[in-house]
Amino acid sequence: MSLYAQDRTHRTRQVVGDLVVAGWVVAWVLVGRAVHDVVGRLAAPGRALERAGLSLEDGLRATADGVGRAPVLGDDLRGPFDAAGDAALALARAGVDVQTGAERVAVLAGVSVAGWPVLLVAGAWALHRWRTARRLAVVRRVLAGPDGVDLLALRALAHAPLSRLAAVGPDVAGAWRRGDPEVVAALAAVTLRDAGLAPPGRPPGSRG
Repeated sequence: MSLYAQDRTHRTRQVVGDLVVAGWVVAWVLVGRAVHDVVGRLAAPGRALERAGLSLEDGLRATADGVGRAPVLGDDLRGPFDAAGDAALALARAGVDVQTGAERVAVLAGVSVAGWPVLLVAGAWALHRWRTARRLAVVRRVLAGPDGVDLLALRALAHAPLSRLAAVGPDVAGAWRRGDPEVVAALAAVTLRDAGLAPPGRPPGSRG
């Protein structure tokens, strides 16, 4: 299944559309990243709390080790310092929790801001491109069949705008019923161009 049409005009529109959607996605990803960074600043107090708690714990542990070496009362004296060190460690862990929570909120905010615009536009464009590619493949299969040109001409008679049918000739329906090869080929070319295929006998890159 080809993603791009043979016809230059159709192919140009497809490429431009792909580039526009890609730019849209990149722009919203950058917006989401900026939102993530702004919300992520909420983790700064948590980092400060963690550093303060760890620094305080180190000091209290060192003091506990020092007084613990005192004769007779060493073990009794270090008890309060060990308890204070445990409290300082809990303070540092609280700082880590603040950072974790802030990071989760930042990720959620960034995804929420950028996710919906990206999913809506990119999803809709991907669905459109898939349908276009599928139609292109179906038209190619029909054209390759034994009555492909006749079927494509009938498709044009049934669905093409009247202005395009009138451009083919003054008595399009009558000429099609008579099996006029030029009119049948011209009608089939209308369907082929609508699908993005180059009519037989015309270079794929030329304009319709």
